[in-house]
Amino acid sequence: MKKFAMIALIAGSIALVCTGCASYIPAGGIYTGAQGAIGAGTGDVSYSKVGKATSTSVLGLVATGDASIKTAAANGGIKTIKFVDYEVDNVLGIYGKYTTVVYGD
Repeated sequence: MKKFAMIALIAGSIALVCTGCASYIPAGGIYTGAQGAIGAGTGDVSYSKVGKATSTSVLGLVATGDASIKTAAANGGIKTIKFVDYEVDNVLGIYGKYTTVVYGD
């Protein structure tokens, strides 16, 4: 029985390490400070306005705010969205700030 438990523990550990926590959004175990693209339209990429919307997370237990594209566009007075980016700041999973940035006219 001990051998079976040890094999199960080792197999589970290997599976966990091999699958990892891969994501299209970069995530650091200690600190994350990243920016990236969410989406882009077609045609001209020039813009005249920028809008932001932010949500926060504390201890991964409580999250508040509205980081939607709709809110970011409204905050910037944008009627035509050209492209959208994101910004992430997270420290040890204790405090996280997630911002959606909308560019447009």
